[in-house]
Amino acid sequence: MSTLELQSDFLIKDAASLRSLYDQTHALALQKQRQALGPNAQAFIRRSPFLCIGTQGNEGKADVSPRGDAPGFVHILDDRTLAIPDRPGNNRLDTLDNILANRSVGLLFLIPGFDETLRVNGRAQLTTQQDLLEAMAVGERLPKLAIVVEVDEVFLHCAKAFRRSHLWDPASIQDRSEMPSLMQMILADTTGAPDDPEAMTKMDENLEIAYRQTMY
Repeated sequence: MSTLELQSDFLIKDAASLRSLYDQTHALALQKQRQALGPNAQAFIRRSPFLCIGTQGNEGKADVSPRGDAPGFVHILDDRTLAIPDRPGNNRLDTLDNILANRSVGLLFLIPGFDETLRVNGRAQLTTQQDLLEAMAVGERLPKLAIVVEVDEVFLHCAKAFRRSHLWDPASIQDRSEMPSLMQMILADTTGAPDDPEAMTKMDENLEIAYRQTMY
């Protein structure tokens, strides 16, 4: 694969050059932005089992992380405050480390079957406050901490990206077996996947067992 060399004459370097490529922002796109969670935004969040959270550290390192659980797993504390439980993961802590360095976050909420998304931008803090964690428990398992987001702006995002991608269209579902397993891809890119198919199958089975044992 050849490397594309970007030509400096074509790089967009200022806001005026960027804006000149596009039509004026539609009035509705500006009007829809709010500083608090209205009834429709709150209803959307209560239905959502999945979000992506974007963060950035002080050195400019950006990260986007998926978060998912049963619908309503994100708690609405009031119309300007959300709480996201931090369930067990890979313990890289990229999102959490970034929040400690830079409180600014962006959230993108999805609902299966909905082509629209909800965007929330704000400032996050990490807390181990017991009564909040207890409200987010699954069975007797409490999250280690909660990400509490102070909402600065919220707005619904239109359906164009999902319509183009056909994300929820059953005809667009791809066969997972056409690519290697997660474990095999990680090993192939790092230390090397085993040549023995049985050994690889055993690793995949162990990963599934770990999923079941550590989901909460």
